[in-house]
Amino acid sequence: MAQRTYTNQPTDLRFTSRRSPVLATRGMVSCSQPLAAEAGLSILKAGGNAIDAAIATAAALAVCEPCSTGLGGDAFILRYDAATQKVEGLNGSGRAPRALSVDRVRQDCGEGLRSVPHLHPHACTVPGAAGAWCDAAERWGSLPLSSLLEPAVRLAEEGFPVTPITAYSWKRQEAALRQQHAAQGGRMPPGLLVEDPSAQGGVRAPCVGEIFRNAALGSVLRELGDRGKRDFYTGRAGTAIVAALQRQGGVMAEDDLREHCEKGSTWDEPVHASYHGVEVYECAPNGQGLTALAALSMLDGLSPAVGSSPHGSAAHLHPLVEALRLAFADSRWFVADPEHVKVPAEALLSSTYVAAR
Repeated sequence: MAQRTYTNQPTDLRFTSRRSPVLATRGMVSCSQPLAAEAGLSILKAGGNAIDAAIATAAALAVCEPCSTGLGGDAFILRYDAATQKVEGLNGSGRAPRALSVDRVRQDCGEGLRSVPHLHPHACTVPGAAGAWCDAAERWGSLPLSSLLEPAVRLAEEGFPVTPITAYSWKRQEAALRQQHAAQGGRMPPGLLVEDPSAQGGVRAPCVGEIFRNAALGSVLRELGDRGKRDFYTGRAGTAIVAALQRQGGVMAEDDLREHCEKGSTWDEPVHASYHGVEVYECAPNGQGLTALAALSMLDGLSPAVGSSPHGSAAHLHPLVEALRLAFADSRWFVADPEHVKVPAEALLSSTYVAAR
């Protein structure tokens, strides 16, 4: 399909794309999986608000795109309040286990490491997404959590066709998933694998177009919706998470999950920066949004502007690469848990520092 240039009147905002713009009058959901977008749209049609739809979409993604997101991860939420014209932030990330120390990591993972191996149990923090959904729905939502999670429960129990990109990512993780399955002694259900007697270890990743069901995940999501976050963190799901990590040498304890449940998500003031007159907001550290703001701030001060060079040319890409390289370096050095470390977000986005970078 040939590229078309669209003009948005009366602001005369021009953009070039191979796709037609998507237009709607009562709301829109954007994500990487059509079935998850449909889940969010169903909530909007049922009278839910944007937060309701976002939670439903995220839960459906945890089912349909588990190689990208899931209940074991975290959640960061930005919400714009049209009445007050303010942006609010929710930090739903979990902490590391209290029993985990630098010395323990070096002992178990080896000296000289600059980071924890991402497949090691020590890399697992307390899952924050489930609690964040509950907290966001309670403060900002309009429908019961059970209603918001119902589309995801249905997808997990009835199954969904695996899409090509998801199948590719799933296949890349097949060896690691098979190893995890073997670590359970084959006693646990395959979970994220399909039983296949002809495959190595009797399990494999699902194929493109294959209907995949995850009844175990569906039951956990249903319990979360019906009983709330306390049951998730202190009930059978939390107990199973701790047991699985400890069997592999992790140090997470049930008290870590209980403490996160009692403390809840944190409500942070977002950080923001200007890019060509547009104010861009991100969640504050320990969120990684500071990376994007730092890069945009550097690009905003360049002359000539990045957009003045042909799209995709060396002159266009080189400043993008360099700005992101510097921004990622700063984030990797400075971004940490603000309860333990002073993260100089304002200084990193100051005009003086940005000009120097």
